[in-house]
Amino acid sequence: MASAAEQMAANMSWGAFGKATELRQRIWFTLGLLIIYRIGTYIPVPGIDGVELRAFFDQAAAGLGGVLNMFTGGALSRMGVFALGIMPYISASIIVQLMAAMVPALEQLKKEGEQGRKKLNQYTRYGTVVLATAQAYGLAVSMESGGLASDPGWFFRAACVITLVGGTMFLMWLGEQITNRGIGNGISLIIFVGIIAEIPAALAQFFESGRSGALTTPAILGVIAMLIGTLFFVVFMERSLRKIHIQYPRRQVGMKVYDGGSSHLPVKVNPAGVIPAIFASSLLLLPTTLTTFSGGESSGPVMGWILANFGPGQPLYLLFFASMIVFFTYFYTLNVSFKTDDVADNLKNQNGFIPGIRPGKKTSEYLEYVVNRILVLGSAYLAFVCLMPEMVRTQLAITAYFGGTSILIIVSVGMDTVQQIQSHLLAHQYEGLIEKSQLRGRGSKSGARKPRKAPSRR
Repeated sequence: MASAAEQMAANMSWGAFGKATELRQRIWFTLGLLIIYRIGTYIPVPGIDGVELRAFFDQAAAGLGGVLNMFTGGALSRMGVFALGIMPYISASIIVQLMAAMVPALEQLKKEGEQGRKKLNQYTRYGTVVLATAQAYGLAVSMESGGLASDPGWFFRAACVITLVGGTMFLMWLGEQITNRGIGNGISLIIFVGIIAEIPAALAQFFESGRSGALTTPAILGVIAMLIGTLFFVVFMERSLRKIHIQYPRRQVGMKVYDGGSSHLPVKVNPAGVIPAIFASSLLLLPTTLTTFSGGESSGPVMGWILANFGPGQPLYLLFFASMIVFFTYFYTLNVSFKTDDVADNLKNQNGFIPGIRPGKKTSEYLEYVVNRILVLGSAYLAFVCLMPEMVRTQLAITAYFGGTSILIIVSVGMDTVQQIQSHLLAHQYEGLIEKSQLRGRGSKSGARKPRKAPSRR
């Protein structure tokens, strides 16, 4: 028999959606900020030669430049004010989270609750400014050396750095506003919308390659079948759960005795979501960022070796990509998304326990044992989804929008956003039921006949 929550979720309709005023406001707020983001990708940085820039990115579409352009929603190929995208913020988040796990002072901040979290977020913003400034200056030098600047010089470099850093900070603010006042994770949604918006152009370019003879018909059909198969596989794995049985004892509250119940603690096969793939991709883009300081022409032998061996499809690139995905899957799950100590403490506070396991430290150890075993499958799944389409894509020299990382981002962020919408609708229905029950209670009290007083005895 379905639970009350499942019955309510099954009864959700457009009528219920229309009555959820707060949810509609959140969705319109999110859409408005995302439209502002898309407009910003088309506003160019001053002093750029658009024709030369387009020719350059047409050649770099299948390399790391195409991957970086994908994460910026096409803004890099147009050199818009959001050309750096949100990647400096993601890189700063990686650095702060890694340091929080190793530096005792930062680790103490994580345990201080809301105030500690705000302090770490402030450090992340400072790191974003530093990284964005370095990348913007390197990008300006690279465009000068590549002949993409119409009026090179220090004035162009200063204008480029100010514009790009300001764009990244504004984009970071948009992401935080969406997370706090909208629907879904703002940073992930910005990347998601950037990929979705550029897919039609990528599809047109893909079919044009087939029409011109650059790709054969079997190759086109094979790529389409691979994309559909990867899409269904990601959906299946993202919905997979490991349920841990939880028991609640009989308890007495006042004069009432409540029977003990049982429930389950769901643990996803991939608790980290799309974060490991984004983090690993941001680290792989680091060599491209470093070469911008030399313009790619006067790179030293070390940087030349890095660029030659860490290009898309190269063995070291694939090995490093897989290793980083596995590392960030474990790191992000155990330190952010599923902290076993916190889960064990919450179960203990609610008088819940795992049958056969003592509450407290033993429960935390058991949960860590289970999660570590689950993450073997979860990290392998993420690495497989990100690497297999990547190898096919680089062999056929097609756009980065058909890679496994883009498919994973689209599915994961889309499912997470839909789930949050359903949660808001469910909460709204609960509020409606509570209000109705309160109104009925008041009506029954006011409409009830007053009992007649017994005649007083003389």
